[in-house]
Amino acid sequence: MFFPLSKVIFFVLTPSNFLIFVGWLGLVLLVATRWRRTGVGLTGFGLGGLALAGLSPLPFLALAPLEERFPAFSENGAPPTGIIVLGGGVDSGLSEARRQIVVNDAGERPIYLADLARRFPSARLVFSGGSGSLSQGLSEAEIVGRMGDVVGAPRSRLILEHRSRNTRENALFTADLVKPKPGERWLLVTSAWHMPRSIGCFRQAGFEVTAFPVDYRTRGFADAFRFNSFASDGLLHIDLAVKEWIGLLAYRLAGYTSDAFPAPLPELVPEAAPDASPGAAASR
Repeated sequence: MFFPLSKVIFFVLTPSNFLIFVGWLGLVLLVATRWRRTGVGLTGFGLGGLALAGLSPLPFLALAPLEERFPAFSENGAPPTGIIVLGGGVDSGLSEARRQIVVNDAGERPIYLADLARRFPSARLVFSGGSGSLSQGLSEAEIVGRMGDVVGAPRSRLILEHRSRNTRENALFTADLVKPKPGERWLLVTSAWHMPRSIGCFRQAGFEVTAFPVDYRTRGFADAFRFNSFASDGLLHIDLAVKEWIGLLAYRLAGYTSDAFPAPLPELVPEAAPDASPGAAASR
């Protein structure tokens, strides 16, 4: 029940949808009932809210704490054993209809799958993405499996997880698929604003991963005074941010994560073994 219920709740509480519903309700009350003052108030709230969410810095202020929670990946320590890329960047419906891979505004996820495959040729590659729609269409993993060569992700190296419908299932099914061993280093690639909830789910699944955030929507807290030129951009960003904050709360209450706002853990970097060569011993 959690999956379909989450879809309904997010549809209603998504700010752009919610504010439109409130505005229309206000117009109905204003025109068709005696509650004109209530109608005026609700209409003003809806229109004012759309303007505030669409044009003001509010979306950046809501997104920045999510994006700044985990730092950008630093290529230090041991090379990764594997790379996990979460779905969400491929439009599977359009890809199937047009017979070519079609990415959406989170298209950096599959792009970095190809980049990391090139940079770490011995790493295992996992793409985790089922169908996130209630209609259960073709999964993202199936599309990437068919057309991965187009974006430079060699099909021969791909491990595809195509059952997951949400972030929790990404973590559970991927852990079950690859069965990580202690001491292995796995990179997790997903949108920066989605990283806290993703890391929390993987930790709860007993799978410690290293964050590789992509798909940034802000320049950080420097955007606190940045206004949008187009209301559509601001509404998209506020919708993403509110959905993610609600998701963090819902996942914590459901026990899918152990922290309300997961944070980075210090990475354990093995100390260099002492040099056992005769020359080194003599120098000591």
